Amino acid sequence: MGSPSFFSPYRHGFVRVATAVPKVKLADPAANARSVLALAREAHEAGVAVIVFPELGLTGYTIDDLLQQEALLDAAEAAIATLATESKALAPLIVVGAPLRDGGRLYNTAVAIQGGQVLGVVPKSFLPNYREFYERRWFTPGAGVTGKTLTLAGQAVPFGTDILLRADGPTPFTIGVEICEDVWTPTPPSTAQALAGAEILLNLSASNITIGKSETRRLLCASQSSRMIAAYVYSAAGAGESSTDLAWDGHVDIHEMGALLAETARFSTGPAWTFADVDVERIRQERMRVGSFGDAMALAPAKVPFRIVPFVFDAPKGDLALARAIERFPFTPSDPAKLRENCYEAYNIQVQGLARRLEASGLKKLVIGVSGGLDSTQALLVAAKAVDQLGLPRANILAYTLPGFATSDRTKSNAWALMRAIGVTAAELDIRPAATQMLKDLDHPFGRGEPVYDVTFENVQAGLRTDYLFRLANHNAALVVGTGDLSELALGWCTYGVGDHMSHYNPNCGAAKTLIQHLIRFVAHSGDVDAATTALLDDILATEISPELVPGEVTQATESFVGPYALQDFNLYYLTRYGMAPSKIAFLAWSAWHDADKGGWPAGLPANDRRAYDLAEIKRWLELFLKRFFANQFKRSAVPNGPKISSGGALSPRGDWRMPSDVTADAWLAELHANTPNG
Repeated sequence: MGSPSFFSPYRHGFVRVATAVPKVKLADPAANARSVLALAREAHEAGVAVIVFPELGLTGYTIDDLLQQEALLDAAEAAIATLATESKALAPLIVVGAPLRDGGRLYNTAVAIQGGQVLGVVPKSFLPNYREFYERRWFTPGAGVTGKTLTLAGQAVPFGTDILLRADGPTPFTIGVEICEDVWTPTPPSTAQALAGAEILLNLSASNITIGKSETRRLLCASQSSRMIAAYVYSAAGAGESSTDLAWDGHVDIHEMGALLAETARFSTGPAWTFADVDVERIRQERMRVGSFGDAMALAPAKVPFRIVPFVFDAPKGDLALARAIERFPFTPSDPAKLRENCYEAYNIQVQGLARRLEASGLKKLVIGVSGGLDSTQALLVAAKAVDQLGLPRANILAYTLPGFATSDRTKSNAWALMRAIGVTAAELDIRPAATQMLKDLDHPFGRGEPVYDVTFENVQAGLRTDYLFRLANHNAALVVGTGDLSELALGWCTYGVGDHMSHYNPNCGAAKTLIQHLIRFVAHSGDVDAATTALLDDILATEISPELVPGEVTQATESFVGPYALQDFNLYYLTRYGMAPSKIAFLAWSAWHDADKGGWPAGLPANDRRAYDLAEIKRWLELFLKRFFANQFKRSAVPNGPKISSGGALSPRGDWRMPSDVTADAWLAELHANTPNG
């Protein structure tokens, strides 16, 4: 049993799960078993580890009193035996629904089959007996049935609601099973299963369709997967069920921690199935991170312990494309509606934070440096909205452009145009004379007329800009608005203390560079600004990102030093939000970025930014990210106040991230190089 390929989800803690709706043939278990096998074979070829089928799928749900016919029940047991025998060479765990007898009682059950064996049988705990449902007419509730066995397919099989199925192998995982009504109750069995360690929860359902019911089912599945920090795999009855009094839509979907991973079109007239790769490793990480989940485990009422039924799933060894959508930009989703909602929330978080700080300070004015670049543009837009909310005139914003030795005509003219368009009090303060004097005082070569453009040359300019802003704030009884963003803080791309690292309040501190671009687009096309300002903001967005500190014919391009922000924001998100190993981050980045023609792009992103990155590039920039991220914690330990904006990143030690300043990246770099190919 070797390790899967780097280019396989199973190498990185994913498990491929499937949910299926065969076209049922009512009261014909043998035919239904053949349909299950056909889909199970397809799942096997697709590298699936687990496939779940609908409630009572071996007989059909809508057969009413036929459920208590001996011939049918015998045929159902025979079909289970056939499934066990015929699926011996198939890798997936197959979970099917069937009516089964035990001790003179009939139960609505889920039967787990793999490797030629029936591994376990879980009865339905809660039986609906209201409106269109009559299950208590035929079945006994499974709640409280624990520690039992029954004979099935010639073997003694664990039977009860106390069963968890646990796979060994390179990607271990644990499964809990419940049936239809169970998840509609205040205490779903899957809650106890998750608290006992199940990461993947299966629901075999029938669930007829009425107007609006599908959305309720999605909410139930999504919320249970979110509360339980788990995957929830749902299958419901569809084609072939009786339409005498009810209708069936074959609703199947897969959720993970609240997010929909996959679903099929409803109302199919034939068999339908879908699959997705569930990140079991991420689920375990999140359960470890969310301490209240562990507290709930400790406080859960004492019950009969779960029986663990082991089985072996040997993952495919070759390459296998990741079966789930990975956003290229974790901070800016490709769905236009979701992106608009995110931008609305982020923008208003920034505005609310700055307005509250200005109100609490007792001051009436703001001071801000405007460069004509992305970050200061967004900070100025936020500042304008904040003073609007407080009923203050925009003239109370004292905005300065502070040209240095490499300030371009384009950015300077854009800065002036923006300040005028926003309606703030605008001024220009040339830092070059003061910078020249300071470099002379330092006996720097530039002070003697030599073209030496080292870090001292750069930071003298950055520091003077901030120094002037603070003194201007003192002089005008104002508050300095910070402009540095989350991405720069992660990479240490800011001048510590006396530079752009510092301010009185920084509304941008929780916004990644890739998000700020869309926040500006959001304002530009919101209808709140005129056409000329929209064109100006679009030109600022099209300007190459640069600190403009080193003079020369070629623009000092930030991304040539610190890497593409598209990749570095991706690395930041998965390292800090989920604590993923670097090799897994590289795999996810490769899955998202290696083919520019696959997957969605955020609305408004220019065509020339819609490019691909190969694994070699991804690995190189991830290595740089790790080195810079670990080396610059001391800057994050001393950041000014500012609001957390995204759950995927906040680097203030008060808002989220806590880390010593003197730790090294050695373990992360070693993992990256040991487990990630060069290309």
